[in-house]
Amino acid sequence: MRGRAPGDDHTAARRAALMFRSFRVRAMTDKRNPRQPSQRQLRVGEELRHVLAEMLERHDFRDPTLAEANITVTSVDASPDLKNATVFVVPLGGGAEQAAEIVQALNRAAGFIRRRIAGQMRMKYLPSFSFQADASFDHAGRIDALLHDPKVARDLAPPDDED
Repeated sequence: MRGRAPGDDHTAARRAALMFRSFRVRAMTDKRNPRQPSQRQLRVGEELRHVLAEMLERHDFRDPTLAEANITVTSVDASPDLKNATVFVVPLGGGAEQAAEIVQALNRAAGFIRRRIAGQMRMKYLPSFSFQADASFDHAGRIDALLHDPKVARDLAPPDDED
């Protein structure tokens, strides 16, 4: 390092900032960015969703909560190592209290569900399941209600040019 003092903190800080920036750019351009699911994660999640939906449609449960409920599997998010999967479900025609009850029952039956699915899917390791209520439909309903509000409709209407 010619022309620099040995204790020059400014250059060390600048070098650290440049290194951090290069790591950040590399992470954003990396194909295996942990924020984006891989093609395999998406494929496994979709296959699990189909198998789970068929299983829940047959009502093969001893638990009366699950035997009587109509449940929709909206999505399955698999972890990068495919050892865990989060299953998002929505009960048909039910409110938040029924959704919480169904999610608890599904989490209690997760081991049973995993064993039943193991015979239908060919994977080295079948992921363990955790069930969650899907709030995306409620969120979409709130947005739709806001867009149909008369005050918002008035603001979104094209201006009248009556000058």
